[in-house]
Amino acid sequence: MAKDTPITLRNQVIYSVFVRNHSPEGTFEGVRRDLDRIAALGVDIIWLMPIHPLGEVKRKGTLGSPYAIRDYRAVNPEYGTLEDFRRLVDGIHALGMKCIIDVVYNHTSPDSVLAHEHPEWFIRDAQGAPMPRVADWSDVVDLDYSASGALWDYQIDTLKMWAGIVDGFRCDVAPMVPLDFWLRAREEVARVRPGCIWLAESVEPLFIAYNRANGTPCLSDAELYRAFDLCYDYDTANAYLAALRDAQKLAPYAAAVNTQEGIFPENYVKLRFLENHDRPRAGFLIPSLTALESWTAFNYFQRGAALVYAGQERAAKHLPSLFERDTIDLEHGPDLSPLMARLAQIKRERIFAEGKYSVQAHPCGALTASYSLPGRQLFGLFPAYGQSALVESGLPDGQYTDLISGETAEVCFGMVSSAGRPVIIDAALR
Repeated sequence: MAKDTPITLRNQVIYSVFVRNHSPEGTFEGVRRDLDRIAALGVDIIWLMPIHPLGEVKRKGTLGSPYAIRDYRAVNPEYGTLEDFRRLVDGIHALGMKCIIDVVYNHTSPDSVLAHEHPEWFIRDAQGAPMPRVADWSDVVDLDYSASGALWDYQIDTLKMWAGIVDGFRCDVAPMVPLDFWLRAREEVARVRPGCIWLAESVEPLFIAYNRANGTPCLSDAELYRAFDLCYDYDTANAYLAALRDAQKLAPYAAAVNTQEGIFPENYVKLRFLENHDRPRAGFLIPSLTALESWTAFNYFQRGAALVYAGQERAAKHLPSLFERDTIDLEHGPDLSPLMARLAQIKRERIFAEGKYSVQAHPCGALTASYSLPGRQLFGLFPAYGQSALVESGLPDGQYTDLISGETAEVCFGMVSSAGRPVIIDAALR
C-alpha cells in the first residue's frame, strides 16, 4: 500500500461515467446537468472514463473505443472544449465531490500523436510494425517503457498537466506499465496535487499468469499497492460470478474475500463492484430485485470503496457499447437511488475504515459480515438469492434498529432473520 494512502478511502463511493453514453447529447455539459442527481446518491468521487480524442485507424465500431486514445493532452471535441471540461470539474467540486479521469498508458491508437512523433516508443512485431501485446486489443499499439526515458518524462508531464485540474487518476491496465514508472509518477504528481487519488485497474490472477507465461511483465495487486491507493476487486470477481450461478459457491466466495485480509497490506483499499464498463450489469446477473438490493447493500458494506457504474442505480440490465452511441436510461427501471443514498450514509462510519472485518457464508444462502472495534460492532445480513434467511449473529438478544430500513430488527437466541432483504445492525443501537 502506498505509505500516504488515506484509509478513509474505504468510506468513499465512486460513480463511473462514460461521457458519450451518459446523456442524449453525449457531452461534458450533459454530465454537468446531472451532477445534482449524482451527488444525491451520496457519491464522493466521479470517475470520468477517457475524455481524450480517439483514433480512427483500426477503430472498433462506428465511434471507436474510448481506450484507443489519439492525444493524451487534449479533450475529445465530440464532448466539448477544454473550457467545457473545466466547467464540469468545477461543478463537481462545487457539490463537494472529487473528479478522477482515466489514464490509458499501456497503449495508444495506431494513429496517435506519439505514434507519429515518436514511433521508437512502441512495441514492435517481428516485421517491425507497432503492435498490441494482447491480440484482442486490435485497435491499439502498445508503448515500450524500456525504449526511452523521454517517454517517462512525457507521460509524467502529462499527468502533472491534468493534475492541475482533477483530483486523481484511474489507470487502465496498470499492471502492464512498469511499477517504477508509477512510483515516480506518484511522487512527481504529488507536488502538483497533494493527496492525488490513484486507482489501479488491477487484473485477474489468470491474466497475470497468462502475460508472464508469454514474456510480458504484469504486476500483481501486492506490487501495485506500493504505488496505488486502490486496486480493482478482480482477484475475487470470478468467485463472485460463480456464487451467483451456484449457491454452493457462496462459501468459496466468502473465503476469497476473507483471504484478502491476510495477503494485502493492513491498510489496503479495494474498489468493490457488482459491475463495471467491462463486466455484465448487476441487473442482468441478479434478475431478482430483492437479491439485487441485498448484493448492493453487501457491496457497500464490504471493506473498500464502493463503485457505482452509471445506470446501476436503475438496475439497468443492458451493458452499454464502448464503440457506439448507446445512451444509458437513467429515468426508467427500478429505482435503487434511495437505497444507495442510505448505504452511502452508513458507509461514512469510522468503523468501515478502521474495524476488524470478516465475511461468512451460510447454508440458507446468505452472507453475513461484521466490523468490530473496541466497544463497537456492526453486523450485516445479506440474503444472496432474495430468499428468507435465519443466521447466527453473535449479538446479544434484544431489539435493534435496522440501519437500512429504520425498522426494528430482533435478535433472539443469538439469531437474526430476514424475509429476503438486507439488514444492517449497529450493536450500540438497542
